[in-house]
Amino acid sequence: MNKKVVHDALILTAFTLVLGFILGVVYGITKDPIDAAELATEQAAYQAVFEEADSFEELDFDSDEANNMVSDAGYSDTIDDVEQALGSDGSLLGYVITVTAKDGSQGSITFSVGIQNDGTINGYSITDISETPGLGMKAKEEDFYSQFEGKNVSSFTVVKTTPSSDNEIEAITGSTITSKAMANGCNAAILYFENALGGATE
Repeated sequence: MNKKVVHDALILTAFTLVLGFILGVVYGITKDPIDAAELATEQAAYQAVFEEADSFEELDFDSDEANNMVSDAGYSDTIDDVEQALGSDGSLLGYVITVTAKDGSQGSITFSVGIQNDGTINGYSITDISETPGLGMKAKEEDFYSQFEGKNVSSFTVVKTTPSSDNEIEAITGSTITSKAMANGCNAAILYFENALGGATE
């Protein structure tokens, strides 16, 4: 075998090993801060949709069962996390259900939905979105998201005119797809609340 080929192969191997070591060190250094930032984002989302809660406790749930339930109902969403919203005395105030809507206009949208024990929707808080600025990104603005707050309905539907009932949500102008994705994600959370978490108890 040509000595140059062997020499080059050894250099490449050494370079790969060094690079792998460096990447491993960098990953080790950055993993904890990244995890901490993600946790902080999640906690902020929970608190945003359940201001009355003193703490949140993760509920162990069957994600496959949850997602099959949502899919069977016709929604292209996933249930990612379920948190119990607890009062200062430890009492259960309701739930925060994190969903990922797969039908956004530019990709998936992940957000948390707060639901009180009596079925009232506190609203949603988005943690990941890549919709079009000035259009779909308006899902993060109060004019749109406030339409979901304080409603006690079995599902939401999107309309292009002024809503005439509590379950109707006026679409973002020029972004009906994003509007429907947000409504469907909330519907998936409501569906799971009603069918897997006991539904309204008050």
